[in-house]
Amino acid sequence: MSEDLKNMEEMGNWLEDSVNIQNIREHEVVEGTVIQVNRDEAFVDIGYKQEIPIPKKELAVPEPDSAEDVVKKGDKIKVYIQSLGGENGGVLSKIKADAEVVWDDLRAIKAHNEDPEVSDLQTVDAKINNVVKGGLTATVNGLRGFIPASQMELHFVKDLNSYVGQIVQALPIEIDSYKRRLVLSRRQLLEREREIKQQEVFSKLHEGDIVKGVVKRLVDYGAFIDVGGVDGLAHISDLSWDRITQASDVLKVGDEVDVYVKNIDPEAHRISLSIKQTQRDPWLDRAEQFKEGDLIEGKIVKLAKFGAFMEIEPGFDGLIPMGELSDRRIENAEEAVAVGDIVKVKVLRIDMKRKRISLSINRARRETNNAKFRRYQPQGEVQVATAEEAPAEE
Repeated sequence: MSEDLKNMEEMGNWLEDSVNIQNIREHEVVEGTVIQVNRDEAFVDIGYKQEIPIPKKELAVPEPDSAEDVVKKGDKIKVYIQSLGGENGGVLSKIKADAEVVWDDLRAIKAHNEDPEVSDLQTVDAKINNVVKGGLTATVNGLRGFIPASQMELHFVKDLNSYVGQIVQALPIEIDSYKRRLVLSRRQLLEREREIKQQEVFSKLHEGDIVKGVVKRLVDYGAFIDVGGVDGLAHISDLSWDRITQASDVLKVGDEVDVYVKNIDPEAHRISLSIKQTQRDPWLDRAEQFKEGDLIEGKIVKLAKFGAFMEIEPGFDGLIPMGELSDRRIENAEEAVAVGDIVKVKVLRIDMKRKRISLSINRARRETNNAKFRRYQPQGEVQVATAEEAPAEE
């Protein structure tokens, strides 16, 4: 080979190396090949003018006992170029490269989830580490993240300590790799899952259905009951046929109950439920113990403009209309009776559909007086009177 040819080849090689070197920039992630490994460091070829050593503390977290525990000769690895030049040719870090890969993966997941055409969400596994002001710290593939308290559940959670140590699925909602800021949300994932379940439940559920449910939460105004993955509300007035002051009088969280579907509003995502409508009304059982014409006693418990209510049994009342309170004409119920009075009444009518019982003091009094009259009237006088009224025999 002539001297000129040799010089041209060397010049070509130099230019090729120069191009490769120019393509390698600081603060970027590149792929390199492990050329040599010892206990303290691994030498990596990234296409630079020399192999660059990576100390074992920059190979993995926590720092390994030996670099040979992490990589071996011939491995292709991603490295982050912290700087170039100097005695060793530069400073590289596999730890930071791994972190940059995770940041890229997180950005890709976030972009996927924000696509309106996408129906399935991609999640990350977040290990909850500590409770801090405003929420929880978590680790995602070695990166530190934060879950605000408001983004942990669908409802407010007062004490977050029970989550420490758990691994939960979450969505990345804020990513800033430069500031090392990663914000996660579990609530948004739960909301999407709830929406899917709601669509499924609302497509199958109909008003008038009786289905199984599980009591999830008790509140002042009733109980939230899970029916197939969606919570419906049973108002306190729909929990029991008896009068109750709070839901805990008849229910506890975790109870499995039959519920009647009163109303469905798919647009508002609301389901109204009733427990008592799955049970026979005890009023009907009590009413069946009596029949029209019975004479019974009870206590006056309430006065109204149209009459008085009498307690037949505890929690079971009947109405004495104004005209049945007294033989004389009265304007107000208190002219005939007072709350607490024990009175005898006659059952006038039992309306099973409207669940009403009409009673009468007047008619009970007349029947009682007639019965006394018949009981105490001498038998002979009755016979004489009958004889006197009968026509004389010829």
